[in-house]
Amino acid sequence: MSDRPAASEGAQALLDRWLSTLSGVRNMSPATVAAYRRDVAGFLGFLNGYWGEPAGRAALARVGPRDMRAWMAHERGRELSPRSLARSLSAVKGFYRWLAEAEGVDCAAVSSARAPGRAQRLPRPVSAEGAAAVLDLAGGMHDEPWIGARDTAVLTLLYGCGLRISEALGLTGAALPLAEVLRIRGKGGKERMVPVIPVARAAVAAYVRACPWPMAADQPVFRGLRGGALDQRQVRKVMQLLRQALGLPATATPHALRHSFATHLLERGADLRAIQELLGHASLSTTQAYTAVDEAGLMRVYQAAHPRGRRR
Repeated sequence: MSDRPAASEGAQALLDRWLSTLSGVRNMSPATVAAYRRDVAGFLGFLNGYWGEPAGRAALARVGPRDMRAWMAHERGRELSPRSLARSLSAVKGFYRWLAEAEGVDCAAVSSARAPGRAQRLPRPVSAEGAAAVLDLAGGMHDEPWIGARDTAVLTLLYGCGLRISEALGLTGAALPLAEVLRIRGKGGKERMVPVIPVARAAVAAYVRACPWPMAADQPVFRGLRGGALDQRQVRKVMQLLRQALGLPATATPHALRHSFATHLLERGADLRAIQELLGHASLSTTQAYTAVDEAGLMRVYQAAHPRGRRR
C-alpha cells in the first residue's frame, strides 16, 4: 500500500486529462503514462496533506518554493533515490507545462525547481573482444538449440544494431525476414531507421528456422520456452550467466551492449550525430554520455589524426 495521500477530486480530474493527452496525442507508452501518473499523483497527494486542504486548480497556481522544498524533503524521507526524485520532478514539471497551456495556470516555483544534484554515472561499455565472446558463447548456454539461437539473435540485435532490449523483443513476425533497414518505434513513439548488418539478419534467420513456434505477423518474434513473448528478465538472466562464464564485470548487461554499439562506432570514426540518429536519442548530450571514450583512446585518435599529434 502507498504511503502517499490521495489527490483531490479536482486535481485528479486535471491529472486524468493530462494523461489522456499523453496517451492519445503524444502516443506515449502505457508504462511511461503509468509512471507519470504515479509521480504526479504523489505530488498532488502530498500537497493535500501538507496544506490540509484539497489542491484544486486555483491552489495549484499558488505552489511556492517552500512547498517544493517540503515535497522534495518528504520524498527524500521516503528514501527515494536522487535519480527517482529527478524523474518525479520532471513529471511534475510536464504536468505544469500542460496546465499553463490548457488551463492558464502558471507557476514559477515549479518550473524553476531543481532536483538535488547527483553524480553522473557514465555507462561502461563491454569491450569489443568481450562483446564478441558473448555472441560466440550465447548459443551454447541452453540445452534447447532453438533457445540458444534465440539468445544469440537477441544479443546480436542489441550489439550489432544498437536496439533497446524492448525494441528487439517488440519485433513481430511482420518484420520477417529482416530487411537491410528496420523502421523502429522507440521511446516517446519516435521512429528511426536502423541498418541491420548481415550478421544480425543471419542470426535472426537462424533462430526463425529453429524456433518451433509459428511466426504470425501479429505475434512476437522472440518466444519463451512455452511459446509466450520472451521476457526482458530472461535476457538479463542469460547475460548474467554469460558474464559469469566469461569473467566479465557486473556492468556487462544487455543494455551495456547498446552502449558498446555506440562507443565502438565512435572509436572507429563514426560521426556523433549519426550515432545519435541510430540510437534514437532526442538530445545529443545523451549520446555523448553513451559514447564516453577513455582518455587514452582519445589520445590515440589525436596522435593518429592531427598533423602535430604524431611523434617525430
